[in-house]
Amino acid sequence: MLAPYLVGLVVLVLGPFLITLALAFTDYDLIRPPVWAGTANFSELTGDPIFRTALVNSLVFAAAAVPLRLMIALGLALLLHRRALAAGPARTAAVLPAAVPEIAYGLLWLWLLNPLYGPINQVLRLGGENGLTVLGRTPPLWLTDPTDARAAIVLMSLFTIGETFIILLAARRALPHDVYELAALEDATSWDVLRRITLPLIAPVLGLLLIRDVIQSLHFSFVPALVVTDGGPPPYATTYIPLFAYRTAFEYLRYGYAAAATLVMLLLTVAAVAVQWRLLRRYTRFHDR
Repeated sequence: MLAPYLVGLVVLVLGPFLITLALAFTDYDLIRPPVWAGTANFSELTGDPIFRTALVNSLVFAAAAVPLRLMIALGLALLLHRRALAAGPARTAAVLPAAVPEIAYGLLWLWLLNPLYGPINQVLRLGGENGLTVLGRTPPLWLTDPTDARAAIVLMSLFTIGETFIILLAARRALPHDVYELAALEDATSWDVLRRITLPLIAPVLGLLLIRDVIQSLHFSFVPALVVTDGGPPPYATTYIPLFAYRTAFEYLRYGYAAAATLVMLLLTVAAVAVQWRLLRRYTRFHDR
């Protein structure tokens, strides 16, 4: 019964990983046979300013998007876990953006973020004069200003929390009711219930979702950066490691160099997961005592 899964794992995951690992130490342009280059690709990466920019952009995106995504998903789960009027449609609305194909999702946001005619800036101009916001400031230049473009990629990621929301919703509904009944008998405030009961009980799930979201954050940025901002505005404001590797391989035909960049991204992901897993185990041991 496990054979199809194992075959898929070997063919679609392990095989490409081993090929990428081998290509990272070669000079390969898809035309001539690969030539062994040793660590030359990695040495070049350390001095490549575009790669350094892509690396910083990826780390900043993960640091900004992951906590916001988890907080929003947790807030929605705590808000919608009860049976209430319109709770069902609200849950559906929270999940639907994650079901939209990535390219279609990017094209939709390309329209939403249009600095002149996009609905977002049109709403921000309400109450303002001469094209300014109500605060007298120019609306964000989502597609032309580097800082605003990075914020736009983060904003796009905040609506694709459907899977995280479902997991947290299920985790919240699985918590024991007896604990909340005892808290009500003791006149505990909502803040005390959240801080002393809900968050500690749901913390293991949050920890695992944090690890998963950090891994996904390094990959989510690819389609928005390619479709919406095209890696810019200059100089490479929204060029992330996946986009850097894609362009290096398929536009410049430097497959070995792109494989080295992909391997660096993989090592960063493994390091981030290892650190978070260590912290999660310490937290679990502390509470077990």
